[in-house]
Amino acid sequence: MLDTTHIRETLERHFDLSPDPDLAEEMSDIYARMKRVVPPADWAIHAPYVKAIDTLKREKNAVILGHNYMTPEIYHGVADFVGDSLQLAMKAQETEADIIVQAGVHFMAETSKILSPEKTVLMPDMAAGCSLAESITAEGIAEMRRRYPGAPVVSYVNTTAEVKAASDICCTSSNALQIVEALEADTVIMTPDRYLAQNVANQSSKRVVFWEGSCIVHELYTAEDLRAYREHDPEVKIVAHPECPPEVVAEADFTGSTGGIIRWVEENRPRRAMLVTECSMASNIADALPDVEFAKPCNMCPYMKKITLEKILYVLLTGENEVVVDPEIAARARVAVERMIDLSKKLGL
Repeated sequence: MLDTTHIRETLERHFDLSPDPDLAEEMSDIYARMKRVVPPADWAIHAPYVKAIDTLKREKNAVILGHNYMTPEIYHGVADFVGDSLQLAMKAQETEADIIVQAGVHFMAETSKILSPEKTVLMPDMAAGCSLAESITAEGIAEMRRRYPGAPVVSYVNTTAEVKAASDICCTSSNALQIVEALEADTVIMTPDRYLAQNVANQSSKRVVFWEGSCIVHELYTAEDLRAYREHDPEVKIVAHPECPPEVVAEADFTGSTGGIIRWVEENRPRRAMLVTECSMASNIADALPDVEFAKPCNMCPYMKKITLEKILYVLLTGENEVVVDPEIAARARVAVERMIDLSKKLGL
């Protein structure tokens, strides 16, 4: 785990990171993408970090892959590619950069390393984990196989390399239903998110059995809360992530991955929208959609919020926190991830 004091002392020896209103003004084109949600004083703090990170990226031929749950100063300020898990997995496979900095959680960095073993993958904070990834192990996969002999295992990308290696194919929230439907089996095992599996089962012709994992962000939403909010504001459009419980999804006007949620809001432009997912989603698209008012509530992911501009700059400077995956595990995990990507491309997802 990185020591905050050590990080700051190291960075101070190499960069002037004092708040700089003049630099903030010079970088107003970047700030324009987030000014609705980031106060000018905060941008004056962020701007020196953004400039330093962009300089190091060019020097080291590095790219930053930013998940849709990153804060606006990362999402708009330094990320070269943004998206959901599937989109970032594809970018990791395609990039010609020598270094990938994963602005997301640890399983995403492992996925990038699995797909690009020759590249250096850096994780700004190794403690940025995931409740779903921690809920399942390779032994859990073996247990499900014993319980349902012959059934293929579809594991969410929110899993460790070891779990991916024990699975037949991976999925994301954007392609889970299509992956399950494409498999030649009557019964399909899904791990580790029980709610994603239940939501897929409600739409699938297959028998879907599942592991009892869940996301600490999405499991907090309740159907009662959403009904109460809609009663207060009948015009609000509720847009939910499929990691939410099925009764929450049933209350939504649209359900989709983070990338799907963004596309739906962009295309439909509701007067008011409630994004039933992680907090930063609405913040990251607010400036591009000035005609949409984003309603609360939202729940924050404590793991995603461990990633900061300061930590990104530090690992770019020092090369610390390199993600390493055992080559044998990586080879087996790569099969499951590439099957997902290949099938997604074939299905036009």
